[in-house]
Amino acid sequence: MLLMTLLIVGIMIGLLLLGFPMKVPLTAAALAVLLLYYPGDVSPAILIQQWIGGITPAALIAVPMFILAADIMTRGQAADRLLDMVMNMVGHVRGGLSMTTAVSCTLFGAMSGSTQATVVAIGGPLRPRLLQAGYSDPFSTALIINASDIALLIPPSIGMIVYGVVSGTSIGELFIAGIGPGLLILAMFCVYCYVASVRLNIPRQPKASWAARRKSIRRAVLPLGFPVIIMGGIYSGLFSPTEAAAVCVFYAAFLEIVIYREMTLGDLRQVALSTGIVTAVVFVLVGAGAAFSWVISFAQIPSALLNDMLGLTADSGYWTIMLSIAVAYFIGCMFVDPIVVILILTPIFHPIAAQAGIDPVLVGVVVTLQVAIGSATPPFGCDIFTAIAIFRRPYAEVLRGTPPFIAILLLAAVVLIAFPSISLVLRDLAFQ
Repeated sequence: MLLMTLLIVGIMIGLLLLGFPMKVPLTAAALAVLLLYYPGDVSPAILIQQWIGGITPAALIAVPMFILAADIMTRGQAADRLLDMVMNMVGHVRGGLSMTTAVSCTLFGAMSGSTQATVVAIGGPLRPRLLQAGYSDPFSTALIINASDIALLIPPSIGMIVYGVVSGTSIGELFIAGIGPGLLILAMFCVYCYVASVRLNIPRQPKASWAARRKSIRRAVLPLGFPVIIMGGIYSGLFSPTEAAAVCVFYAAFLEIVIYREMTLGDLRQVALSTGIVTAVVFVLVGAGAAFSWVISFAQIPSALLNDMLGLTADSGYWTIMLSIAVAYFIGCMFVDPIVVILILTPIFHPIAAQAGIDPVLVGVVVTLQVAIGSATPPFGCDIFTAIAIFRRPYAEVLRGTPPFIAILLLAAVVLIAFPSISLVLRDLAFQ
């Protein structure tokens, strides 16, 4: 079993270092195990079946639709209207501009479900304002990158959808349970923004008049309908998370084409094409991850790793299991795409947590938070490279301001594990 594990790790690391995309190491490692260890027992063709089976769950239909809705909003006026509203409401308080950035990332995350889309949509207009106000470049960039992590917790969350499909956990319950932790992290970020503004002696922004505030609220009413549609529809039972995604696409297109007249049907075709490309990349990863997960489960590698090597069992205790899950996902996302980490690690840890009687929704929220933190953590967090591409800043400069935010996020993870009700109270109210 140890040799098999080393073979898988060696193949994946070697191919990644050679520059192959992640789907190739996943497929090659799975194929090597079948050919070398089960040549007469299992046909390699089963990988194709598992690959196709991995992308067939109906819940995955929500992924391309949420991506499409986010693309439409990014190219239209919805994001700008939200920014103006938040800026007029809190921009005048000490640290108000940085708080505006954190709140705007949260609101846009409640519409897109994607950390990278949030970095692009919010970072573009707000980073120059932060720099002009006197915030340092490393602080501004790190704030945008890490505040975008809230997008994976505030529904809709693409990470939660993938986790729910892999583990069989209710996606609707995961969505509701992510609200509390997302708001907790937002509050912690706002406190740090206040402290940083005092330390850096950032001057206050001019206070907006009540007339300007009312106007900005009226302009943002329709974009604020996205979280209302998603959570209200799911909470009331009017539609499922997948149906909510479809409604969001229609609502986004209606706003930008009919109401705001910012886009045309021709623009929508280009946006759909872009979404198709991104969706294809995501689904190829999901399919390859499903095939890989089936192979390692068939070879009983998860049980060997947890029981024999790590000594982790259902009797290990709540804290041991939850901290092991948190550390594993956090480290994994420092090096690999979050979706891939969810696909690989969930079949390993989910059964142990289930046997220990730990609420699968709590596990899903903790996993999503750790995935979000890892996405903004060096050396290879995906949000870091998104920021490098968008802001055109060197790698070392982008990383310089991240440690305080990562520390806050890790503290939030410990608090969430210690007090599960932060996640579960809203879930219990909505579904029980």
